[in-house]
Amino acid sequence: MRLSIENLTKEYDGRRVLDIEKLLIEDGALCGIIGPNGAGKSTLLNLIAGLIKPTGGKLLYGTRGTESPPYGDMTLVFQTPYLIRTTVEKNIAYPLRLRGWAPAAIEERIQQLAGDLGLTGFRRQKSWKLSGGETQKVALARALSFRPKLLLLDEPTANVDPSTTAEIERMLRKINEEEGTTVILITHNLVQARRLCREVLFMDQGKVVEHGPGGKLLKNPDRERTKRFIEGELLT
Repeated sequence: MRLSIENLTKEYDGRRVLDIEKLLIEDGALCGIIGPNGAGKSTLLNLIAGLIKPTGGKLLYGTRGTESPPYGDMTLVFQTPYLIRTTVEKNIAYPLRLRGWAPAAIEERIQQLAGDLGLTGFRRQKSWKLSGGETQKVALARALSFRPKLLLLDEPTANVDPSTTAEIERMLRKINEEEGTTVILITHNLVQARRLCREVLFMDQGKVVEHGPGGKLLKNPDRERTKRFIEGELLT
């Protein structure tokens, strides 16, 4: 799903926390958002997800430039996801049942996602008995179950072990390449951004400072402030 932003702003109590003059994310992108705390990363993600409304400007979805958020074609996975108090397989199946999928198609999709994310042996496990990494993988499987056109993730591997991180990253690459899902994720892990994201945008003080191919931006950024952040400097 293509995203186009023009003069997008968000204010809270008269304080502007987001001010993006122009941003284009093409259909099929795998884009990482980096930046210091308070840069506006989560605000941007929540605006794209339609969870909050902008103060001004335009946020357009798809090639037709629709202003209404296409809720049925996109999904957001939080850093600390919430699962329904039932089994793993019923969590994954939930969006499909809401959409009226046939039982056989639901079963096929559960098998596929559980296999890809190492959850086959956990299908009948109760959600409240899962570890943090297992919970994150179930949340991702549930988000991907209905084949969204846009997947938004807020720090999806911040609280999981390296093995689970690798499984999640493999899954994100797979659905991006094989299903054409546009993936946008916030990450504080610059190594992950370099490893996973084909394009990266650096945000600071509510603005997009730099946006470009991940390899170039993370190795040889054009902007001095981006360079200082990548080198580990605390930006003030």
